[in-house]
Amino acid sequence: MTTTLIKNARVLDATGENPYRADVLVDGNRIARVHRFAGGGGTGGAYGSGYGGGATSIGGGIGHGAQTVVDANGATLMPGLVEAHAHPTFLNFERVEQVGEIPPEEHAFGTLKNAELMLMNGFTSLFSAASARKRADIVVRNAINAGQFPGPRMKAASPELTPTAGLGDVSMDHLERLSFAIVCDGADEFRKVSRMMVREGVDTLKMNPSGDEFVPHNRAQVTCMTEAEIAAVCEVGLTHGVHVAVHARSSQSVKWSLKHGADIIYHANYADDEALAMLEAHRDRIFVAPALGIQVTTLNEASAWGVTREMAVEMGVQDSLEGGVRVMQQLLRAGVRVLPGGDYGFAWNPVGTNARDLEHFVRYLGMSPMEAIMASTHWGGQLMGHDGELGQVREGYLADLILVDGDPLADIRVLQDPARIVCVMKDGQVAKMTLDERRHHPFRSAA
Repeated sequence: MTTTLIKNARVLDATGENPYRADVLVDGNRIARVHRFAGGGGTGGAYGSGYGGGATSIGGGIGHGAQTVVDANGATLMPGLVEAHAHPTFLNFERVEQVGEIPPEEHAFGTLKNAELMLMNGFTSLFSAASARKRADIVVRNAINAGQFPGPRMKAASPELTPTAGLGDVSMDHLERLSFAIVCDGADEFRKVSRMMVREGVDTLKMNPSGDEFVPHNRAQVTCMTEAEIAAVCEVGLTHGVHVAVHARSSQSVKWSLKHGADIIYHANYADDEALAMLEAHRDRIFVAPALGIQVTTLNEASAWGVTREMAVEMGVQDSLEGGVRVMQQLLRAGVRVLPGGDYGFAWNPVGTNARDLEHFVRYLGMSPMEAIMASTHWGGQLMGHDGELGQVREGYLADLILVDGDPLADIRVLQDPARIVCVMKDGQVAKMTLDERRHHPFRSAA
């Protein structure tokens, strides 16, 4: 096993404690020691500011004989980010029909490129919210796990299981077209396709029991799957021990999904009081991700692709966003785990800009930067199935770590700049290292 010493770091450990100065020893794929410095407290900027000149190590330091030594020089060391609503197979589509227009070979390479991009941007884990093709997520996850290509830890999902006329059904009576969905009708068909996806090796079954603002005949408040269809997907997930994730904007879709055992609820924009009470009652079991990113950019940044703000408002995007913000604020007060992850993978909301969702959590949900980071790291580790061993800088935890040129507690936006992510470590292996470039660039403030 290899050993790596990261010395002189400003550790943001994602426990809620203020950052502190420490050396961190990684042995194999685990954090072996977190060795604090005496007199090294403070919450100032990176590269030594804010520590006080008298910081000294306790007990003579750690990591003697480490095979690799990384001098953080005061940069912020924190857990790698977790994307809770990832679409690595979505190649920044302008139209959902483009999925069927891309040859599978090119699609595979584009997905691998997206996965590597997200790793380089500090996302060491991806929880897929749907695959654009049946086996695309599975193949990429397996290739990453085999060490054939660089990429984050990844939970692979099925395509979006949807009914005729549901979100993702883009076929027309005279023209068959493909998207990111598999169209099913009736409980038996949903059950059969779910079992097929389990057979192929998914970690997550994704279904679309509610509509969406982008579906004119099936808007977000519509529940377009029957309770029996929802129950069938959940039954397969529970039987085979895979996650069930739900595109659930409507209140009824939230309630039926919770009733039958779904464990990841996306959106929940129109959850009523009964749905909110159910979400709170299941707070120790479920995760919620509102996917704010796609709605913010659709309202404000999609005009170059033919969606003006006026059009987005007419579609209901603003109402949906405002409803989602109200719901998420209530859920957070109730202790429900609400995670960043914003449906990135469309032309105006591209893969690689995923860290914007942490800023959205601060701006729209009223979270502090620390709370937003903990949602993406500590809660993210729980979502990935590694509770107690992923998402914090603690001894014994998996060594998924990033070094940041700046202070994300002072300005959460530093996490959006790939140049500020100067080191990425996944599973104890350094995947990105640009620390030497700092010698040629003076420290930039987070402002």
